[in-house]
Amino acid sequence: RFTFRRHCERIPMSLSVILILSCCFYLAIGFPVAFALGFSTLTALIFGADFPLFVLLKQTYEGVDSFPLMAVPFFILAAELMSGGSLTEVLLKFAAQFVGHKRGGLGYTNVVSLTFFSGISGSALADAAGPGSMMIRMMDKAGYDRSYAAALTAATAIVGPIIPPSIIMIIYALQDDRVSVGALFIAGFVPGILIAAGMAAVNWYVSKERNYKGIPSNETFAEKMWVTWKAIPALLLPVIILGGMRAGWFTPTEASVVAVFYALVCGKWVYRTLEWKAVPDILSRSALMTASVLIIIGTSNAFAWILTIDGLPIKLAEWMGAQDMSAFTFLIAVNIFLLIFGIFIEPLPGVMVLVPILAPVAAKLGIDPIHFAMVVIFNLTLGMITPPVGGLLFVTSNVAKVPLDALTRELKPFLIAHAIILALLTFIPALSTWAPHALGFQ
Repeated sequence: RFTFRRHCERIPMSLSVILILSCCFYLAIGFPVAFALGFSTLTALIFGADFPLFVLLKQTYEGVDSFPLMAVPFFILAAELMSGGSLTEVLLKFAAQFVGHKRGGLGYTNVVSLTFFSGISGSALADAAGPGSMMIRMMDKAGYDRSYAAALTAATAIVGPIIPPSIIMIIYALQDDRVSVGALFIAGFVPGILIAAGMAAVNWYVSKERNYKGIPSNETFAEKMWVTWKAIPALLLPVIILGGMRAGWFTPTEASVVAVFYALVCGKWVYRTLEWKAVPDILSRSALMTASVLIIIGTSNAFAWILTIDGLPIKLAEWMGAQDMSAFTFLIAVNIFLLIFGIFIEPLPGVMVLVPILAPVAAKLGIDPIHFAMVVIFNLTLGMITPPVGGLLFVTSNVAKVPLDALTRELKPFLIAHAIILALLTFIPALSTWAPHALGFQ
């Protein structure tokens, strides 16, 4: 080890350069993101620093040793319990009765049901793999192009991390103490609705061009009211979480525990479809998802620590200060950088690594921290549907059983719509800040 390091010392490279180059190398050869971050941190410690290798374990542990992070496994478990209680079917029927009969009706149903489900799951992948997969099958049987159905599902599923509860928002609040989890949860509603509206607009245009017809509804008014009544308990979950946090009844972490008990009551005694024998499998899936999330958070923390001790945030702030950059110019530069960065890195490690660097600069330029948080989160989430690495594309391609290139071709109008929405969120701060400020979040 020390022979190699003495040899490498002849080449003057900063810790940050070694870290970033090695991370790119590990990603290029196919390492999972969590392991690429961990091994690149190890590489930087070996070849560029005098710290003991034990630092990697210490920083990884400190990354997950946080009380607010306890909300993550509970929100994941709540979503799994609600899904196990036939929530997906209830939300699909609820959405279909309003828009299913219109031209492109199943496309609208897809958008509306995924938007509702995102208020429970907080995960784009869960939205695509759960209700998204069911909608793709339904759209295929109704004569929609399967690749288009998959593209619509992937493009709409990114609303999952935007509408609360959102795991990414919890992680962001841990990285920037200028914002709270509650403020970000409230701030996500308007952007989430904008995304849903944009996807519905694209579906209207495509359905008109391809003559995708709706499905006539034969339900009576009483039957529609019964479906609506059944959907109310599921739709109340985000209201209870946000209302309880705003009223001061519980913290975000305590809210996640309330969500679990509420989901259990809904699945077992309200919908009466959750069987006790299914609970062990639900717990197992939740544990695996939690472990994968926490491993990424831990190794991202070690990665970010190397950047910090090398002084990269300070150097970047000094460089931007020397450029006399305006807030407007900075936001444009951040958008371009994050869109490129998000192609290769998943949102969670992106937030862990970049927020400690960029958020202080944004604050110095007078950008509202809540506004900047929503720009960053939406940008990084877009990377999940951006070729060639977008993780959501692979999941949707797999559940829809369509080639990735066919799905990607259908994505073009959706990406254009997302770009317009991103521009609106970037240059109209009130879209993100009005609701949290009106409710007293600063």
